[in-house]
Amino acid sequence: MKRFTRFLLLCLAATTYSAQTQAEWHYDKQSIMGTEVTVQLWHDDDQQAAQLIEQVMAEFRRLDDELSPYKEDSELSRVNREAATQAVMLSDELAALIDKSLWYSELTGGAFDISFATLGKHYNFRKHQQADKTLTQSLLEALNYRHLHFDKNAQTLRFGHSKTRIDLGGIAKGYAVDRAVAILQKADVCCASVSAGGDARMLGDKRGEPWLVGIRHPRDKDKTAAVIPLNDSAISTSGDYERYFIDDRDTRVHHIFNPATGKPADTTAGDSDKLISVSIIGPRGFDTDPLSTSVFVLGKDKGLALIDRLPGFEAVVIDSNKRLFFSRGLANPK
Repeated sequence: MKRFTRFLLLCLAATTYSAQTQAEWHYDKQSIMGTEVTVQLWHDDDQQAAQLIEQVMAEFRRLDDELSPYKEDSELSRVNREAATQAVMLSDELAALIDKSLWYSELTGGAFDISFATLGKHYNFRKHQQADKTLTQSLLEALNYRHLHFDKNAQTLRFGHSKTRIDLGGIAKGYAVDRAVAILQKADVCCASVSAGGDARMLGDKRGEPWLVGIRHPRDKDKTAAVIPLNDSAISTSGDYERYFIDDRDTRVHHIFNPATGKPADTTAGDSDKLISVSIIGPRGFDTDPLSTSVFVLGKDKGLALIDRLPGFEAVVIDSNKRLFFSRGLANPK
């Protein structure tokens, strides 16, 4: 009997080993939400892996359909059309995004503000177009998160200024990678990485090793400024190199707006407080995404001070002189 039990255990062990050796990494990349979405996961069934990847991509497409300010039939576009004249009922999902966005607006003193679209919609980075001084001044009053009258109980949103508009570009991709990871968690995937542009989230580790996430050098796309080992974490990077053009005054015009000025956040060389890249590490993309934008706008000193006050979050920032700085937990690891 003991001999049979030992034989059975050996067979089970051999079966388990065989299943493990058949497992492999599965990968896909698609253009969704105006960026490249990539999925990498470990699975022992090719068909199930392909189905899971398609579920993830379908979720990104669904969110793009609902949250894009460029698609006329999206829920966000409907809100932008109607909220200046009446309170608009929101879906549970959009209500949660608005609620979180306004929470970060309060936390950062307005550095994070989804009403940046009031002026942001007048910029076209592909065509090198930007709002002129007159238009900026005329719309600046409408760019203020305090014009977003959100009734959490009724789940409605109304704009307090007729020209106010919103855009969730500073939070939607981080939320999307969280949704993707939730799909994979539900399917008992042990190890995966999902990214959408500058936002990424890792599920588990990389088969016994940490995921090594490179932070791009903001002035040389072929170089890496830092490599961060991560497990079960999210990381979001905001930089003035993602969407930008150089205008006729040799000024870098990029997509991260300073709500106080209604213009892209100033990254003038020579000022050590001004940033050109911000990476935030934390548990969820729903938080790291808005925080990376916030720290970029706040600048090095105020931005790092904010992250040092938030448990569970770390930051890597690069100033306009291309020097790296770290939040307290990364600078002084225990």
